[in-house]
Formats: sequence, C-alpha cells, structure tokens
Amino acid sequence: MRKVETIAVVGLGYVGLPLACAFGLWRRCIGFDISAERIEELRAGYDRTGEMKPQDLKAAYLEFTTDPTALGAADFIVVAVPTPVDAHRTPDLRPLRKASVTVGRHITKGAVVVFESTVYPGATEEVCVPLIEQESGLQCGVDFHVGYSPERINPGDPEHSLEHVVKVTILVTDMSVIDQVIALRRKHFSHPYPADTIAQVVALARPDWLIEIEAVGLVARQ
Repeated sequence: MRKVETIAVVGLGYVGLPLACAFGLWRRCIGFDISAERIEELRAGYDRTGEMKPQDLKAAYLEFTTDPTALGAADFIVVAVPTPVDAHRTPDLRPLRKASVTVGRHITKGAVVVFESTVYPGATEEVCVPLIEQESGLQCGVDFHVGYSPERINPGDPEHSLEHVVKVTILVTDMSVIDQVIALRRKHFSHPYPADTIAQVVALARPDWLIEIEAVGLVARQ
C-alpha cells in the first residue's frame, strides 16, 4: 500500500459528499460524479441534499469533476453510489457495477478502494472486485486492495452525522497492510476482518444509527 497523497470519492450524494468534504479539509480530494448538473451546483456552493453548507464545499483541498480520468491520480478511492431497490425489493446494482467499471479503467497499482454502498453480504468480492480486475488487468490483494463499509449516514439527522458516528474499520484484502490503516475522523479503529461478509451482516443486524460500519480509514500512517 503506497503513501496516500490523493483521495477520490465516487458518487456525491448524501453519503459521498460529506466524506469528500471531510477528506478535502486536510488532503487533496477529488469528488467525482457522473451528473454534470450536480457538479456545477457543488462548484457553485449549493448542495441540493441540504447535508453540507456552502462553506463546507469550499474545503481547501477539495475539487469536483465529471472526468473519470481524474481517478487515476487517486491513491485511495471511496465508492459511495446508491443501491436502490425495485418494487420487489431487489437491489439494483447497476450504479455499483458502472462505478466499479469506471474505477477499474483508471485505478493504478497500489491503490485502495473502499465500497460504502449498501449491498448484500459478499457483493463486494463477487460483483465489484471482478469488474475492477477485468477492466484494469490488476489483481486484487496484490496490485490493489479493497475495503468495505455499508453506509450508516441518516439524512437530515445532525446527531448521527459523519462527525458523530463510531467508525468500525474492516479490511477485505491483504492483511499485511492493516498496520497502515487508521480511522479518519474520530480515529476509532476496529479489529481487522479478512472478508466483507462479517461487516455486511453486522450492518443488517444493527439498523440503528449508533455505529457506522466504515472502511474509509484505509489511509497510510504519516
């Protein structure tokens, strides 16, 4: 795992945008979204979700873009795209698959990818990782590393916002890099787990907003 100089957040909704703003306070952060309208609004200081204030969007090291090639500069990538359900309550993984393909086309050796989109147990390894490997020609656990984190942000609830939830950090791949892992905001550090299934089951078992199962703390110790 290489030193983290640049972070990217893919998907700037109510989960991804607060993360991008938090990262952008202290390190270069690329906020990527496929919606040009959304990017223009954020550049103008407006968040339609109401989660972030205009001053939050002006973080010193934060930039917004629709250009996927910008992801090639990232050492650490967070994927926070939506996973809606249909009328039969079946998860629609198309946004997640598209995001995985995009990341795969631009990821570079040594990078870490963390998935925050809420999915069924095993989806990260079964759906996302193979797409990244296919598009990049890289091998997960050797050329890049993966973490998992079902989001636990409650929109419109300031009591359990990003700054106030406990972060449990899970590493999906190569356990040898776990010593380089730190928690980002409140620096709550968990025991490492070798697979995302445990994290996903915990997320389903804890529907409250007191614990956020999060792997965004996968950054190098400085």
